[in-house]
Amino acid sequence: MGSNTSKTQSQHDDNDTPYYNEKNGLLSEEEDATTSRLRGLNLSEYSTEKGKEGGAISVTTLDSWEAELLADPKNKLAQNAFGNGSVLLAITDSSNEVKLRQQYFFNVEVQTIGSPSFLNNQKSSGRCWIFATSNVMRAHVIKKYNLKDDEFQLSQAYLFFYDKLEKSNFFLDNIIDTVDEDLDSRLVRYLFQGPQNDGGQWDMIVNLVNKYGVVPNEFFPDNAQATATSTLNYVVTEKLREFGLILRDLAKKGHSKSKLIEVKASMVKEIYKVIALLLGTPPKPTDKLVWEFKDKDGTYKYFETTPLDFYKTHVEYDASVRFSLIHDPRNDFGKLYTVDRLNNISEGKPIEYVNVDIKTIKNIAIKMLKDNEPIFFGSDVGKFNQRETGVLDVKAFDYNLGFGTNLNIDKLERLKTGSSQMTHAMVITGVHIDPLTNEPVRWKIENSWGDQVGKKGYYMMTDEWMNEYVFQIVTAKKYVPKDIYNVWKAKQFNVLPYDDPMGALA
Repeated sequence: MGSNTSKTQSQHDDNDTPYYNEKNGLLSEEEDATTSRLRGLNLSEYSTEKGKEGGAISVTTLDSWEAELLADPKNKLAQNAFGNGSVLLAITDSSNEVKLRQQYFFNVEVQTIGSPSFLNNQKSSGRCWIFATSNVMRAHVIKKYNLKDDEFQLSQAYLFFYDKLEKSNFFLDNIIDTVDEDLDSRLVRYLFQGPQNDGGQWDMIVNLVNKYGVVPNEFFPDNAQATATSTLNYVVTEKLREFGLILRDLAKKGHSKSKLIEVKASMVKEIYKVIALLLGTPPKPTDKLVWEFKDKDGTYKYFETTPLDFYKTHVEYDASVRFSLIHDPRNDFGKLYTVDRLNNISEGKPIEYVNVDIKTIKNIAIKMLKDNEPIFFGSDVGKFNQRETGVLDVKAFDYNLGFGTNLNIDKLERLKTGSSQMTHAMVITGVHIDPLTNEPVRWKIENSWGDQVGKKGYYMMTDEWMNEYVFQIVTAKKYVPKDIYNVWKAKQFNVLPYDDPMGALA
């Protein structure tokens, strides 16, 4: 499914043998990707011990490697630096050129956004996707009611509670659906490996807000277990594994599917009890609430509402008409993808991705920012991340300076080999466009790690980092070309396997 867009590698016949050039390494008459990567490798020496099958490493070889390594004083300096402190700090480029590239200056920014300092720290939890959603939605409430940036936030714990409950139900439904599979089948092992976790995807948000709505933070604030979810996850995961085995055993003994569903309902009730004891009991989607506030001018207002009404009436952000664009160079652009067995709510809307090139994603993102629309996006945040300064920059660390070798693996190859996937959701709130080239240079990000990292909670990513490590943005019809919107509306899905990197939960 989809085309393979990996780098073309030249094929040589028996008479077309690559030759070794002492200066540049392995070369051929027509250099290809593999040949380029072999530059600098001295393939004529130390490759294997002569006469040995499999190329075992001998003591003689180790002696030679050690002598060559330590003959260069810079390598001893590197050993000292790495042995006494942070490797990344030692190889961080601190030149003026880099500092200029990484400055927090943007000529396009959304006008209204909540404060990153106010109730915007996911702490020891994997709820970034819920925080990113809350930060996008609260911007609309703040603007609508003229609220102070640092006095309004939506309840992340509210959505988290119902997501945990729904994911547990979804897992048990999957177990019932696969009772005829062997326990050690690849699929069943995959299901039991991760019955539920903190992470999620955009369409899971759509499922949650359409069923449960949202509430201001004061109606269900974080508690100790919401901000440190390891115990919650351990108990719920182990109970789900236990329940899954029971359901499989009942099926093996000949009980009907309707009986399994009946038993499952009692199991979900048990899971509800565990979650409620740890997180507290949130409002139900139709519970009556009274929302009170003072706006920037000090004017007091109140509304009688419910979680569902608050989402529809006061947020005025219809998540169901927003959809995900992804950049996945493994697969065809201009097609709609989903992932097998990926969801949080049984019979909920599927995960939907329209695959496009990265240039299209950038153009659409710029349109949104110019329209004062903050952008939910997913990325592989752990790569080339300077956490303290909040800088995401592929040129931030000079691996060649430290190790004498670069990391030469591109986005497509990282996806193919399991090196990269969506690990974190954040919000794009600005971009700096070069006035001479009219091209984006760097992007402003609102993160959910509190205001002690980055620039008071904001991050900056370079445009090059976006090319390599951004996989997704969420957008709407008004910002995309007609053909892209039509792909999403047609619902002609290409189904990726359940363990595909695009199934990673941010």
